[in-house]
Amino acid sequence: MKLTKKEAGKRIEKLSKELEYHNYLYYIRNSPEISDYEFDSMLKELKELEAEFPDLVKPDSPTQRVGGWVAEGFSSVSHIAPMMSIDNVSSIEGAYEFDKRVKRLLLTDGDIEYVAEPKFDGVSASLTYENGLFTKGATRGNGLVGEDVTNNLKTINTIPLRFKGKHRMPELIEIRGEVLYPIEAFRKLNRDLAGAGEPLFANPRNAASGAIRQLDSGITASRPLTFYGWGVGEVRGIEIGTEWDLVEGLREWGFKVEDHIMLCENIDAAISYQKELEGARDALPYEADGIVIKVNKRDYQKELGTTAKHPRWNIAYKFKPRQGTTKINDIIVQVGRVGLLTPVAELEPVGIGGITIKRASLHTDDIIRAKDIRIGDTVLVERAGDVIPEVVMPIVEKRTGKEKEFRMPERCPICGTPVEKEGAYYYCPNLPCPAQLKGRIIHLASRRAFDIEGLGEKIVEQLLTEGLIKDAADIFTLKKEVLQPLERFAEKSAANLEAEIEKSKSVPFDRFINALSIRHVGERVAQIMAENFHDIDALMNTTVEALMDIHTIGTEIAESIVHFFSLKQNRQLIKKMLDAGVKIQHKKKAAVSDKLKGQVFVFTGSLESMTRDEAERLVAGHGGRAMSSVTKKTSYLVAGSDPGSKYEKAVSLGIHILSEGEFRKMIEEL
Repeated sequence: MKLTKKEAGKRIEKLSKELEYHNYLYYIRNSPEISDYEFDSMLKELKELEAEFPDLVKPDSPTQRVGGWVAEGFSSVSHIAPMMSIDNVSSIEGAYEFDKRVKRLLLTDGDIEYVAEPKFDGVSASLTYENGLFTKGATRGNGLVGEDVTNNLKTINTIPLRFKGKHRMPELIEIRGEVLYPIEAFRKLNRDLAGAGEPLFANPRNAASGAIRQLDSGITASRPLTFYGWGVGEVRGIEIGTEWDLVEGLREWGFKVEDHIMLCENIDAAISYQKELEGARDALPYEADGIVIKVNKRDYQKELGTTAKHPRWNIAYKFKPRQGTTKINDIIVQVGRVGLLTPVAELEPVGIGGITIKRASLHTDDIIRAKDIRIGDTVLVERAGDVIPEVVMPIVEKRTGKEKEFRMPERCPICGTPVEKEGAYYYCPNLPCPAQLKGRIIHLASRRAFDIEGLGEKIVEQLLTEGLIKDAADIFTLKKEVLQPLERFAEKSAANLEAEIEKSKSVPFDRFINALSIRHVGERVAQIMAENFHDIDALMNTTVEALMDIHTIGTEIAESIVHFFSLKQNRQLIKKMLDAGVKIQHKKKAAVSDKLKGQVFVFTGSLESMTRDEAERLVAGHGGRAMSSVTKKTSYLVAGSDPGSKYEKAVSLGIHILSEGEFRKMIEEL
């Protein structure tokens, strides 16, 4: 039954409240009351209602977390209160000296009360809330000016889009906190990258930084980021007496706050806390490299003030680094599914932080040369980010003269094909290379591709060894009669795998593209290709120029796609897959106006009659694109009240400028 607009508004409000409540229980309280299926069903209903009544979409709607905004770049945003860095110490003596300095500046001999909490090793961010509504989010940047990553931060479920509760509601507040990539999710990310033969992230902090700076917020939404609140900048409309009051306020407003935070009666308690947390750091779900000790009373904080670089009222008390020395016995080269050659150090086993380290990725030949790492070197190794083993540096003083310089091989170590260099990376161009073939088939069976349950690495190895498959297309002709005689298989497991393969043959276009293992084409680029090409033939016969006309597709990606489809064996593989019964599903596009097709809009200043998100959706609904930065490709700048530097740039470039009223009139006429 079709709802009236009034009925839809009430239903949207009810669904939004329920979804935010369950989101809070799941991500903040870790105590869900409903299943994922029930949550997804409610979210689906909300999306459908908002699509039917776009003017009812609110900026704090739960649907705003799914991403989908694509920016040309990030604009700058000034922090109202500076985000200063924290000075640090690495010893008990340093912590006591900090306490003495605080007492000396406050002219007191009595104990100072502190709040101590883990020092997160992630990406600091500042979130601006106006009357409880999240309006802007930025990276720390240089402490005074950061990057506007509002849309990306909205996708993080532990960031409330609107404050919970109504008491102690500030008119404006800058919430400071840390964006983190959880350790388990980070390990999985690097396992996937290693299996794909792609460069690894050195640590969770780098992975979080890369995710939060994606131009496509849809990619950010797909990453399992979390946010912990730990402080404030500017505060208007309420008084916060102590740091502990702030902790309670953050929890009250709906933020995730570290459970290990502690109110310490003096510096001795804070030092004990540091030792306790250092011993428990392996159990933490995120990276921490120390603790932060803060003077509890905010009046004292104001009295203590800051230096040119650091506040005088807090200090970071760092953990001991996790390092060890060992010897590089050899440097081998691994080959991934897209042919990437990665040098890996084979180490004398060394224990670091309770883990025995035997191997460490050296990433690229350029890094090996820059660090002057040689086979036979005694080296300093650390668990970078306490997770990935990294060779920090050779200990030159221990060289004997027998060490050997490493050279990247001229031929693939697996198949012997001459390698090719692309930038800092070396590739094997031979697609039938056994290492690539295995990696591509494993990737094809993965959840983001054909999603064939039961077809894991060991089964793929077995099928290749037995000669039952020679390429990825052969997967789709496997029958239980062939599988059953193999080790690890019985009649039921063979029948189950055959059924899974048959079920997987109907595959969405974007996942089909992702399954092909085209160099530089991951999940998001595959989605963009599926949105811009009506079938696989159109994609196979496209040109570099046509691809580069698509927003976010650059020369490197375009050339890689065209090159992939220019190879006869790739075209034959696709035909073989289709002949084996693979059916590509194409999404039906909603019927919308295309009267703004090719037009690029940028918004600046405050809009009176609508939110910026609503305005951008109006543009998208008529086939246009809304971008965050003014460039020569910008068609219109829509200027609200108090326009910023975008206005000046638009004037200098001669771009057509519209008032909010003129923009509304344009849309109404469409």
